[in-house]
Amino acid sequence: MLNTRHKAVLRAILLTAFAFLPGLPALAAEQAALELGKKVFTEVSEPQCGLCHTLKDAGSEGEIGPNLDELQLTVEQIEMAVRGGLGVMPPFEETLSEEQIKAVSSYVAEVAGKSE
Repeated sequence: MLNTRHKAVLRAILLTAFAFLPGLPALAAEQAALELGKKVFTEVSEPQCGLCHTLKDAGSEGEIGPNLDELQLTVEQIEMAVRGGLGVMPPFEETLSEEQIKAVSSYVAEVAGKSE
């Protein structure tokens, strides 16, 4: 049997665990979006982003476009470049879905410069 102290500790652990449950779907959705973004970067976009851009997290070492690990771009700046193109970079708004554009933009903004 549990004594009063053990019950209090168990209650505190359960309350703490349940406090985080509402945030779990949001964390799962964020992780899924990052995974989709990486897939768009490495596989889906045509041409693939990594052919031109270096991004350590994606394992790419492109040398035509800027090294994304050296830039500190916002999601909005990346979305603009992906949608409309920039310099020699082609626009992707006709070939990627809205979800894919947002996912790849969030992915790059999140991981750029953070891989060791």
